Amino acid sequence: MLKIVYKSIDDLIPYVNNSRTHSEQQIIQIASSIKEFGFTNPVLTDGENGIIAGHGRVLAARKLDLKEVPTIDLKHLNETQRRAYIIADNKLALNAGWDEEILKIELESLPAFETELTGFSAEEINLLFNGWDSDIERMSDIDAQDSLSKERIIIKCDPDEKEFLWEKITNLVDSLGLDNVEVS
Repeated sequence: MLKIVYKSIDDLIPYVNNSRTHSEQQIIQIASSIKEFGFTNPVLTDGENGIIAGHGRVLAARKLDLKEVPTIDLKHLNETQRRAYIIADNKLALNAGWDEEILKIELESLPAFETELTGFSAEEINLLFNGWDSDIERMSDIDAQDSLSKERIIIKCDPDEKEFLWEKITNLVDSLGLDNVEVS
């Protein structure tokens, strides 16, 4: 049976080889979520206060000046399992998709000020509801083949938004007939 134990954040040890990164913007988002909803997702530890999952939550807790966070000890995992789970915990969530119609309904039911608490940026929400149509209309006066195909276009986005935006970007690029586009 899993048991939640509150531990001092000063006693928790980040995994030195954690490959998941957290931007300052994401830490602020996590902190806002904790402030609004509470600490709903305990930090997972290895039996010796090493963090298995929850590095971003611990950083957000520090930002909020929290002294303790809820933890669940996974000391039953061996070293190989622990290392694999550190990656799996982050990657498995990224493999999920969205039912965009249901997502729209849910976002529409929220007051505008609360939509950012969902983790979606205003730009992502605009893209979800309006698609690329507005961007394509603004480019309608440009001869895409003559003007844009000679340029290298690089679209930079937050790594967390990249997967969400990829299909939309691909459709836009195809509709404009571009072939020299890089998404990073």
